[in-house]
Amino acid sequence: MRFTLNGQPVSYGGSGARRLLDVLREDLGKTGTKEGCGEGECGACSVIVDGEVVDSCLVAAGQVEGCNVTTVEGLADGGRLTALQQAFIAYGAAQCGICTPGMLLAAHVLLQRTRRPGADDVREGLAGNLCRCTGYTKIIEAVLSCAT
Repeated sequence: MRFTLNGQPVSYGGSGARRLLDVLREDLGKTGTKEGCGEGECGACSVIVDGEVVDSCLVAAGQVEGCNVTTVEGLADGGRLTALQQAFIAYGAAQCGICTPGMLLAAHVLLQRTRRPGADDVREGLAGNLCRCTGYTKIIEAVLSCAT
């Protein structure tokens, strides 16, 4: 099976029935994608598939054949953090780090689709991601700081 991962073509010869989460972490070394609940409820394992945020714990690897997949590692440009990643640091939006990759990816898609989101837009855009540390205020502030 072949797909594009963070802008690079990859092929995977294992079972297409394996969870995309496991293939990314165990076979392709993209450990930024985290497992939280394993049930699609927390968003820690979120990735972007063809422009849509999905829970990789619910996606069979075979479903991404021919698709473009982006993990949190794919946001940084040559190791340079994006403005959104820098804002998460500056605003203290990342604490334990389990939810951070999913939050970043969901916020990235939101900011691509909505030029000037308000706080309610951010809350809705991040609704599939649970955080147990920050109380969301710092995350929302970080995302809003990147709205243009």
